[in-house]
Amino acid sequence: MTATGAYTPKPGAAPLTRMIAAQAVLETKMLLRNGEQLLLTVVIPTLLLVLFSTVDVVDTGEGEAVDFLAPGILALAVMSTAFTGQAIATGFERRYGVLKRLAASPLPRWGLMTAKTLSVLVTEILQVALVTVVALALGWSPQGDPVSVFLLLVLGTAAFSGLGLLMAGTLKAEATLAAANLVFLLLLVGGGVVVPLDRFPDGARDVLGLLPISALSEGLRDVLQHGAGMPWGNLATLAVWAVAGLAAAGKLFRWE
Repeated sequence: MTATGAYTPKPGAAPLTRMIAAQAVLETKMLLRNGEQLLLTVVIPTLLLVLFSTVDVVDTGEGEAVDFLAPGILALAVMSTAFTGQAIATGFERRYGVLKRLAASPLPRWGLMTAKTLSVLVTEILQVALVTVVALALGWSPQGDPVSVFLLLVLGTAAFSGLGLLMAGTLKAEATLAAANLVFLLLLVGGGVVVPLDRFPDGARDVLGLLPISALSEGLRDVLQHGAGMPWGNLATLAVWAVAGLAAAGKLFRWE
């Protein structure tokens, strides 16, 4: 007879950390294989950086245009991956029943969201590296503390990831596709990415300054262009958006 417990593998769910890690690897592979998402998340921000740095389209103030634009394009890259790309991909996964099948697995809802956010962070490392190399080739001279930049990027990712998952988990796939692209275009213009916020009227500027893209782009610009210290105000704004977005997504996200 076989002793009790001698069978391997033992039936039952894997440890939670292993499930999240495996799902994060799968999400990353799927993201990198999606040509449309790569166009949105990698190619478009890089092209915008080159275009606005070499062609005098927008008055960015004193100094080299690339010094103003590079931090904003980094913020745009985070938004395009963590919000727009993730919202669209997750929305169609929900429509096609992928998430419904995942709901039958031991992976909890918050575990799926964690895995998706980790996948976004991996993609963003590639984005940041590419944008940085292109910006340096265009004459960018970054300043400031790398720790401040890291915290801004992480909190920005959490904020946009929560909002993207909230949209994907509550709207239909077609509505998510339209809304995510519309928000991307609006925030590209009104989020301090390529157009300085001081070009807007005072009332509009006060409202736009509370948006996560504005907090991220202005925070990165203060650090990388002006060499400022820890941007506590921008970090606080991003933290509020991150907590609110992820909490709402965790509560309202529907598997189908």
